[in-house]
Amino acid sequence: MKTVLSTKMLSLSQKELFLNSGLGLVEYDALKIEFLNVKIPLDYTNYIFTSKNAVKAFLKQTKESDMPKFNTFCVGEKTKALLEENGLKVVEIAENASELAENIIKRHQNETFVFLCGNKRRNELPDMLTKNNVQYKELEVYRTNPNPKRFQRDFDGILFFSPSGIRSYILENILENSTLFCIGETTAAEAQKHSKNIIIANKPTVENVLVQAINHFRHL
Repeated sequence: MKTVLSTKMLSLSQKELFLNSGLGLVEYDALKIEFLNVKIPLDYTNYIFTSKNAVKAFLKQTKESDMPKFNTFCVGEKTKALLEENGLKVVEIAENASELAENIIKRHQNETFVFLCGNKRRNELPDMLTKNNVQYKELEVYRTNPNPKRFQRDFDGILFFSPSGIRSYILENILENSTLFCIGETTAAEAQKHSKNIIIANKPTVENVLVQAINHFRHL
């Protein structure tokens, strides 16, 4: 039986998808999220989120009665779903930060934004907004810390969801001959430093990473 390691704890429905395929699954969180004690300004109209964790930090400080007055701009379906579940209006959604920045520059260039992010945020979005004179305030609201754990075994496949997840995993383990399943190009670029054995999801979702692994091992 082939066994796959997920470097992120999966939801029940994600796990079922996996276990119904006859593959073994081991899971752990390669990263720990730490929410920072910062005051988020709530007197803006437009907020940019490139992750669910930034949304969670925002929700800790907002009142339900305030929700309708905020416009949100986000990356990814899961982030959008979390915003909408909490009564927030999503004005723009994109698959990645560069695409979101392009949409903002094209359609909302004269507005002012707050960009809530983590310590591992990438540079594309702030660089593009700055270059195009879009007014924004950036605030770090959470930190992603490594959560190293040593495994005394090899896995047929390993699922990675961020470059920092890979960096955390290799603090205690080597990638050996595992096939690495990556959620997107950035994660794959980090994986390529350690392995040639890489498969990239064709949609940047956890489910698609799982499907890639299931299909790969089914065909072996």
